[in-house]
Amino acid sequence: MAPVKGGVIPPAMTDPDPKLTFDSFVVGPANRLASAAARRAAESPGTSYNPLFLYSASGLGKSHILNAIANHAGRVEGGPRIEYMALEGYLSELTSALESGERDAFRDRYAELDILLLDDVQFLAGQPEAQEMLLRTLDQLSSGGSQIVLASDRPPADINGLDARLVSRFSGGLIVDIAAPELETRVAIIRKKAEERGQVLDEGVAEALARIPFRNVRELGGSLNKVFATQDLEGRRVSAGEVADMMRDGAPIPTLSGDEFGSFLSDLSTTVAATVEAQEEAWRRAFREAIDGAEREGFSAKRLQNLEGLSEPNEWESVLHTFHDDVARLREIEADLDRLGNPWPEAAKGVLKDPDRVPEAEALLTSVRERRRPFRRLGPGADLEGLDGFAMIAVRASHQLVFDEKPEYNPLYVWATDPKIGQALLGAAGRSFQGVQGEARMAVTSVREFADDFIRALGDGVAGAWRERWWTVDLLLVHGVEELSETERAQDEFFHLFEALKRRGARVMLAADRPPSGIESIDERLRSRFEGGLVLEVDGGSAAGNLALVDAAADTAETEGLWGVSDEPSGIPPLDELEVGDRAGLFTEAGPGGSATGVAASIAEAPPAPKKGGAWFPSQENVVLQWTCVDQLLQEELD
Repeated sequence: MAPVKGGVIPPAMTDPDPKLTFDSFVVGPANRLASAAARRAAESPGTSYNPLFLYSASGLGKSHILNAIANHAGRVEGGPRIEYMALEGYLSELTSALESGERDAFRDRYAELDILLLDDVQFLAGQPEAQEMLLRTLDQLSSGGSQIVLASDRPPADINGLDARLVSRFSGGLIVDIAAPELETRVAIIRKKAEERGQVLDEGVAEALARIPFRNVRELGGSLNKVFATQDLEGRRVSAGEVADMMRDGAPIPTLSGDEFGSFLSDLSTTVAATVEAQEEAWRRAFREAIDGAEREGFSAKRLQNLEGLSEPNEWESVLHTFHDDVARLREIEADLDRLGNPWPEAAKGVLKDPDRVPEAEALLTSVRERRRPFRRLGPGADLEGLDGFAMIAVRASHQLVFDEKPEYNPLYVWATDPKIGQALLGAAGRSFQGVQGEARMAVTSVREFADDFIRALGDGVAGAWRERWWTVDLLLVHGVEELSETERAQDEFFHLFEALKRRGARVMLAADRPPSGIESIDERLRSRFEGGLVLEVDGGSAAGNLALVDAAADTAETEGLWGVSDEPSGIPPLDELEVGDRAGLFTEAGPGGSATGVAASIAEAPPAPKKGGAWFPSQENVVLQWTCVDQLLQEELD
C-alpha cells in the first residue's frame, strides 16, 4: 500500500484472497478474453488494456479475476504498489477525507499506486463528487503509466447518471463482458472444485450438475456443496441419477428436464452453437482448441492468446506447430528433471509451464545434469592395507585421514620427486575410502583436469552447478598440485573449493613433486592452507603404482544408485600417461621451479599401520625417513 500523506485515515483495504488465482480460475469461451486481458494487466501493468473494465452478472468471476491480478502481480518482492477495494471503501475514505479537509492528500495517495483494482463500480450512480474525484485519480494514474482495472455488474453506458467523461475514459481502454459459462466450462469448474476439496465424484455426476441451468457459478458452487455434504455425512458417493432430484428440492432454478419448452431451448442452443462453430475461421478454431488444451494442463497460452484478437496471422500453422513443440519439450524437460531429482525445485516453478521460457528450462536441465554428474571412480589396485614399500608415517597418516571420524591431519600433503609415488599413495587411500564409505562422495583429479573441467563448465554456462557439484565431495584427492603455478583462475576456484570442503568437514589429500614452499607463483592463501595440515615427503621405492580410473555413467538414471558406477565402465590409462592437449589459455608457459625441501611431522598417537600377512613389512631395501630434527633421524637396515 502506498504511504499515507497529510494524516488521511488509511482505507480498509481488501486483502486479496490467496485462493483466488489465475491457476484456480477455469477458463472457457465465455471468459477467455477477460482472463487473458487480466493476465496482461498483472504481468505488464499500464502497457495495454488501460483501463480494463470487466462487467457481468453477479457470480460469474469478476471478483475472482481482480483477486487473481492482485495475487499474481504481488508475488514479486518489492514489486508494484497495489490496492484492491470495493467502491464502498473508496467512497468511505473519500467522505473521511472531505470531512477532515484532506481532499488533495486523498487524491495524491491514489496517484502513487501502480495498480488500482476497483470493484462494484456501478455504485458510482448518484455520486457526482466521487465521480469527479475518481476521474482525476484515473487521469493521474494513466499519465503515470499505472494500471487500472474496474469491475461492474453492467457496462459503463448502463450506469445511471455516470459522467460522460468517465464513460469516455472507460471506453478508451478495453471493456469485456463475462458471460455465463457453457456446459463444458461448467463441467471443468465442477471437477476443479471437487479436486480442491479432495472429493471424488462418480462418473456422470459433474455432467449432470453442469446441465442444470444455474444463473451463475456461485449458485453452481452452492449446489455442488450439497453433493459434497451428502457424500461426507452419509459416507457414500452420490450417483449421477440422484443429481436432478437433489437439486429440485430447494434448487435456485428448477431443472428443465422433461419440460418441452426447456428441451426446445436446449436444442436451439445446440444448433446455434454448432452454426457459430461452423462459421468460425479455421485458424481461430485451431488456436482456441490449443489454448483450451494447454490451459487444462496448466501451461501458459499467452503466446496464442495475444494473436486471437488480430486478423489471421501469417503462417499460423507454423506458429501453432511451434507452440505444440514447445509444450511437448517442456513435458520432456519436466520428466528429465523428475528422473534426475532436481536439486533446485524453486527454480522450476513457472518456467516448466510457460512455452515462452523453453530456453530457461533447457538451461535449468543442463545445470541439473551438471550438478548430478557422477565423479569417476578408482579402478582396481592396492588399498592402504595392501600397500608395500611405503614409510609407516605416510601410511598411518593416510589411514587416519580415511578412517578417523575427525582426522587430525587434514589436509594431508604428500610429495615425492617421482610423481608415481604420490599417485600410488593417493590411489591406495582412495580405494580404502571407497571400500568403507560406499555412500560417500569421492573425487579424484589432477590440477590439469580440474582446470580443463572448469573451462568446459564456463563454455557450457554451468559454472554455478559445476562449483556446487565439487563442493559436495567428502574426500578430494588431487595430484599434480605443483601445476597450480601454471594456472590463474583455477587457483582461485581451487581456493574456494578448499574453503567450502573445510567448512563441511570433508577430507583432502594432495600429491605433488615438491613441497608447498617449492611451488612458485602460487596464491599464498593456498600455500598456507597446504602447510597448515601435514606435509610429508614420501619414498615408495619400487612399490610406486598408478592411479587408474574408471568412468562413472554419464546419465545418473542408469547408474546403480544416484552416484553408482556404470555396469561396463570404460578403462582410463594411468593419469601419468594421459596427454593434456590445448590448455585453452588457462596454463602459462612457466616451467616447474623451486627446490624440494622436505617438511615432515610426527604422528605420535596415530593408529597402527595396516598389516599384511600379520605384520607391517616394507620392501627388501633400505627405508630412510628425512626428519627435520637431526637427533630424531631414523635409519633402519633390513637383512
